[in-house]
Amino acid sequence: MRPTAISIVHWKGWLLFLMMSIEIQAQLLAKPLQLDSDTIIMGGGCFWCIEPIMASLDGVMNTTSGYAGGTNKEPTYKSVSLGKTGHAEVVQVTYDKTRISLTQLLEVFFESHDPTTLNRQGADIGSQYRSIILYRTEEQKQIVDQFITSISKHYNSPIVTEIALSSKFYEAEQYHQDYFHNNKSNRYCTMIIEPKLKKVKEKFSTIINQK
Repeated sequence: MRPTAISIVHWKGWLLFLMMSIEIQAQLLAKPLQLDSDTIIMGGGCFWCIEPIMASLDGVMNTTSGYAGGTNKEPTYKSVSLGKTGHAEVVQVTYDKTRISLTQLLEVFFESHDPTTLNRQGADIGSQYRSIILYRTEEQKQIVDQFITSISKHYNSPIVTEIALSSKFYEAEQYHQDYFHNNKSNRYCTMIIEPKLKKVKEKFSTIINQK
């Protein structure tokens, strides 16, 4: 049975469609989706606490514990703990702005610590435990300033969170990274971090990463 002109046209059209689909898929693989990401640095007490809280949020792509805000060029956990470097224990948060806003990050951050206690969070005392936000852009600074102004009336004491342009960030030693998840049986984790994390997950359930 000889193919008709109509069937030939049909198959040519099908083959053309298939070739175009393959080409489009190849282009998508060659050029992966670019996320609208940004980074901000936050500190509010021990970074063991802040890191798992921020990491639990949907839209947060990466969290790294480290040191920033000081003058020492080679800070270590030991030197920062002595309070002589000027650095604070902080967490560098990289987030997808199409999935979570900076305002939402700030809501969780301020819920996770007391921004009215100078150089202290609970039993952790020293300038390394100060409340601090290091912004990267002027837009971030404006959002942070406006947010703090809007929540100040809800506190009985003035907010003392340090707001400054991001300086050099020093990644902390490897054993500090994902500390809570790697040391859940640790007493500090069970008594301090776990209750805070549970509180955040309950209050901000709509923006918690469910994976």
